Amino acid sequence: MPRSNIERIREKIRLRQYDMSGHAMEEMAEDDLDIEDVEQAILNGRISRVERDDPRGTRYVVQGTAVNGETPVGVVGRFVTTGRYLIITVYEITEL
Repeated sequence: MPRSNIERIREKIRLRQYDMSGHAMEEMAEDDLDIEDVEQAILNGRISRVERDDPRGTRYVVQGTAVNGETPVGVVGRFVTTGRYLIITVYEITEL
């Protein structure tokens, strides 16, 4: 039985087979998040949206919580041709 996309993403995080874009690093710092928050959000989160309109590949929007268990975090990423997972952007989810 094929594994779900969230399981595949989590495996890449657990095995440290992922990269972060410069933009993701900037956004992470701007929102006062660190790499552990991003990893935790993916490991405890769910895919909230799948975006198939990018010619470079399907993007997955994962929503989860930071290490503190309270701060909601969004992580956008995609699988790349090398087999790694690329984290494109990261943000704290805020309600308007």
